[in-house]
This record gives sequence, C-alpha cells and structure tokens, in this order.
Amino acid sequence: MAAGTSNYWEDLRKQARQLENELDLKLVSFSKLCTGYSHSSARDGRRDRHSSDTTPLLNGSSQDRMFETMAIEIEQLLARLTGVNDKMAEYTSSAGVPSLNAALMHTLQRHRDILQDYTHEFHKTKANFVAIRERENLMGSVRKDIDSDRLIEETISIAMATKENMTSQRGMLKSIQSKMNTLANRFPAVNSLIQRINLRKRRDSLILGGVIGVCTILLLLYAFH
Repeated sequence: MAAGTSNYWEDLRKQARQLENELDLKLVSFSKLCTGYSHSSARDGRRDRHSSDTTPLLNGSSQDRMFETMAIEIEQLLARLTGVNDKMAEYTSSAGVPSLNAALMHTLQRHRDILQDYTHEFHKTKANFVAIRERENLMGSVRKDIDSDRLIEETISIAMATKENMTSQRGMLKSIQSKMNTLANRFPAVNSLIQRINLRKRRDSLILGGVIGVCTILLLLYAFH
C-alpha cells in the first residue's frame, strides 16, 4: 500500500473518530435534556396549580429551543460522519487497494456500525422527547380546563351565596319596616315623634353640609392667597 494512500486512509479514520466522539457527547447531553424536560414539566405543573395562569413557562420554552438547536447539530454531525464513511468505502474499493483486505473492511464495518447505532439512538431520543412534550402539553391543557371549570363553579357559588344573603336582608328590612308602620299606626304620638326625628336629622344634615361647604371655600381661598 503506497504511503500517500495510507495517509489518506488514516486521515479518514481520524476524522471518523473525531466525529464519533463529538456525537457521543452530544447524544449524552441530548438524552439528559429529554429526561430533564419531563422532570421540569412536572415541577411546572405543580407550580401552576398554585399560581396564576398568566405565569410564563420560561423553562419549557427554553428547553424547546435547546432541543431544536441540538437536534440540528447532531443531524449535521451524522451527515458529516456518513460522508466520511462513504469516502472510506470508496477507498477500500478503489484501484490499487486489495479488495480482500480484511483489516480495512473490518475497520470500515466498525465505523458503519457506530454510525448506525448513533443514528438509531438519536432518532429514538428525539421521538421520546417529542412524545413527552406532547404529553406534557396535553396535561397542561387539561389542567387549565379543570382550573377554569373550578373557577366558574366557585364564582357561581359566590353569586348564589350573595343572592341568598341579599334576599335574606331584604326580607329582614321589610319585616322591620312593616313592624314600624304597624307601631306608628297604633300609636300616633310615636308616629309624630318619628317624623320630628327624621325632620331634625335632615335639618342637621343640611346644617352640617353647609358648614362643611363654607369651611371648604374658606380653605380654598386661603390656599390660593
């Protein structure tokens, strides 16, 4: 095997190993992101039950953006590794290289197996992430519907209780007014006394209002001078 062709093969192997190492690290981080999304979504669900519906879910949105970015990066690395493997396959079948070179074919097959494993792991993790995200979004929608129904029920209960309270108070006032009218009709002197009390209250109110008005005018005049 010529030195030039040997160096070319070694360069391809070096590129393949470097890409495989990068993919290994990326896939580990990608898997952790998927697991972390499930845990953080559960915490967000518990937080939502004790907070306003207007609280933004920043954590979930941030992880979604990170997921898209990492997926693109991994797809690019897989494409580059596929290209290197194709070049290695071309090299093993090119002129001047023995077609039955067991060592080269074994090395090529090992890199192909690694590429296949990484591709399978990536698609599996990506599918799991999407499934978890869809499930969490569905659960979040269900929780909002439940909270909305609970709020409506509470509002109706408060309205009914207020209505019953107002009805009860109205009945009490009518009863008191009826008793006062009955008492006034039976005892004219009491009726006259009530009327005088009401007249005096109105007079006192007018006097008090006039005093307040005069004092206000005097204060304004003093303030502007």
